[in-house]
Amino acid sequence: MSSRASGAEKVGVLLMAYGGPDSLEDVPAYLNDVRGGRPYSDELLAELTERYRAIGGRSPILGITQAQAKGVARALNSGNTGQQFQAFVGMRHWHPYIREVVPDILAGGVDRLVAVVMAPHYSRMSVGAYLQRLDEALNEQAPRRELPVLAVESWKDQPAFIEAVKRRVIAGLEQFPEAERDAVMILYTAHSLPQRILEWGDRYPEELRESAESIAAAVGHPRWQFAFQSAGATSEPWLGPPIENVLEDLASEGVKNVLVCPIGFVCDHVEVLYDVDIEHRGQAEALGMRLERTASLNDDPLLCQAVATAVRERLTQSQLV
Repeated sequence: MSSRASGAEKVGVLLMAYGGPDSLEDVPAYLNDVRGGRPYSDELLAELTERYRAIGGRSPILGITQAQAKGVARALNSGNTGQQFQAFVGMRHWHPYIREVVPDILAGGVDRLVAVVMAPHYSRMSVGAYLQRLDEALNEQAPRRELPVLAVESWKDQPAFIEAVKRRVIAGLEQFPEAERDAVMILYTAHSLPQRILEWGDRYPEELRESAESIAAAVGHPRWQFAFQSAGATSEPWLGPPIENVLEDLASEGVKNVLVCPIGFVCDHVEVLYDVDIEHRGQAEALGMRLERTASLNDDPLLCQAVATAVRERLTQSQLV
């Protein structure tokens, strides 16, 4: 008997994240996947391997995303909506790949699938690429099956997300002596992307600006800026201002304390654990500044609530069309 026949629609929710190596031995294959098979230098491999060695020899992103999925499913199933929700996890660049999860989704007998990328801000180059991977996998593995797929493209303005980050920022400010907190500069950051996305009219920079402004207003701390981080090592121009330059400018202005809040990342990953905690903290120390970071949201109940609400809203929108 189908879930519809039994009175409850069965909804699958696929949480997608970037992925990361499970061990240092996985780094070459992972790098090859990220680069789409394009050749890479021994120096690049050595640098990436050392970054993962510095954060414990592996990426924690899969375990965290799985915990997020459990929290999202719990939040969705706690409401009396006449629907049953089952959460799945798929990675873009490592196991379990999105294509590897599709058979489980199809075997689960879901009536509809809601796809969510665990990045709150939309870009065709990032979120759009995940959705394309899912579409390709479904077309390859279920060409005769009609599975309605609804995409949550952005969830940057979910109140629970804003509240969760606000709480992290307030707690982060408390790492500094009370007498110095008013002078702390908060840097909201997100992953940079190539500037060519602007030629597409991509809304990524605008969504980030709106998020930063909403969170800053909720926190009520007047001293804040936005910067991009983790730009790729390519010759093409990337979105700025880069955090490296911003830190240099702040140091020249006499700023002594900086709190980095990576609003573009919702869990611990190499861009947070290495780029911020090691690389940029080291840069700040060399410039005579103290740099601290807000704790990642990971599987915070408010984050799970934000994603669950975004899923419910997307389902409601589909019924209104």
